[in-house]
Amino acid sequence: MDSIPVVLQQTAARVPERPAIFFNDQTISYAQLAATVERVAAGLAKLGVGRGERVALLLPNCPQFVYAYIAAARLGAMAVPMNPILAPEEVAYIVEDSASKVLVAVERTAPLALAMGERCACVEHVVVAAEEIPEGALDFRALVVEDTSALPEPPGAEELACLQYTSGTTGRPRGAMLTHANLLADAAASAEAVHMAEGDVFLSVLPLFHVFGATVTMIIPITLGAASAHLPRFEPLAVLETIQRAGVTIFCGVPSMFAVLAALRGPQGPDLSTLRLCISGGAALPLDLTPIIEERYDTTLLEGYGPTEASPVVSCNRTRESRKTGSVGPPLPGLHVQIRDEEGREVKVGEIGEICAFGPTIMRGYWNDAEKTAAAIRDGWLYTGDLGHVDADGYIYIVDRKTDMIIVGGLNVYPREVEDVIRLLRQVRDVAVVGSTSKLCGETVAAFVELHERESLDQRQIIEHCSEYLARYKVPRSVRFLQELPRSATGKILKRELRARFG
Repeated sequence: MDSIPVVLQQTAARVPERPAIFFNDQTISYAQLAATVERVAAGLAKLGVGRGERVALLLPNCPQFVYAYIAAARLGAMAVPMNPILAPEEVAYIVEDSASKVLVAVERTAPLALAMGERCACVEHVVVAAEEIPEGALDFRALVVEDTSALPEPPGAEELACLQYTSGTTGRPRGAMLTHANLLADAAASAEAVHMAEGDVFLSVLPLFHVFGATVTMIIPITLGAASAHLPRFEPLAVLETIQRAGVTIFCGVPSMFAVLAALRGPQGPDLSTLRLCISGGAALPLDLTPIIEERYDTTLLEGYGPTEASPVVSCNRTRESRKTGSVGPPLPGLHVQIRDEEGREVKVGEIGEICAFGPTIMRGYWNDAEKTAAAIRDGWLYTGDLGHVDADGYIYIVDRKTDMIIVGGLNVYPREVEDVIRLLRQVRDVAVVGSTSKLCGETVAAFVELHERESLDQRQIIEHCSEYLARYKVPRSVRFLQELPRSATGKILKRELRARFG
């Protein structure tokens, strides 16, 4: 197997004039994409980026994301994609933990990037893609150098392509080390499972900083020679207009996106006749959404599943005819799934246990965290932390999460991280954070607060406090004050009881 930049070069040689990226009024061919990646790689090399180093990306979906991600990989370095709406403390942790040497931003994220450049000793260069370049930053256009003769040999398939940070149960992000082989294996298996092809046009509105978006709307199209239409953010009318303008055939999204679209479609609107397939992941898909989307948009909506550590897709329903209601489908070709008990033994068909996955898509481990790696990967099997069961046909059903992770619009929120922030308030005796069901977002963050005697706070004060420390999607939408949180005989807070009473 080759590496991602080599696959791009092969695709460009095979279909040089075929559109690779649609963005605003731009159409970028595969020949242009491959040439620009080489030039940006040469520019990064001039900044001192070499094999094994890290390039952090504070970018929305745009051509510069693709250029920088693959150019870093071309040098044998690793991309470190970051959510641009993270709080400064969160960004600083990722930048410093990864020891990123270069930070790439756009105009909107440039102030944050420059602040990180001042704060984080590891950052040597801040590069900004914008019309006007702020003081202290380098112009992205200056990276696109003509002379690529000094570029090193491309990396091998088993070298690391990116550090994909995902929050841990302790609330501190962990960098999943994903190789070129991991990502390309997942791309190939996903494309085979649902019959993606060279003639497809993907809608790239899932954020590329998330591995779901990167794999299915950046890497898969490159392997096929297909096109990808990029949108920097989810705006429903822009989505529908882009589907018509670009002739989009495949739309991968999270349930909250499909919930908005289900409420939007009327008798008039853009021509969406090219749209043949929608795939939902990142959170549980409400059962009532599928028939609505399929009827209103004359398409097929299939649900899949997978954690970041698996690059990420583990399973997916294949067709409308073969899917099973409530299931996330059978494993992808080449992947194996077992349901295991607390001792690591496989349970019987239909019994609930932890979902464990094995195959070529499983991460190398967590960056700088041997202990967490050993807990997550045992004898080559990834222990996902998700609870579920399989039926006699091998279809996987997600039952619950072993951890208390909350999924807001496809993004992970770990309760302890929010709880630690709320506990900074001196009035708070204890707090429990759980997920509250939301038809629009999948889940929202709900906080239950126990105050010290004779102390007072209101919901607004807690939300404002959290907003100073946390990304917006992690901030509680609701706060309830209880005289006493429900506890077990050993004093452990009973979060399941909170969900049952208030969820």
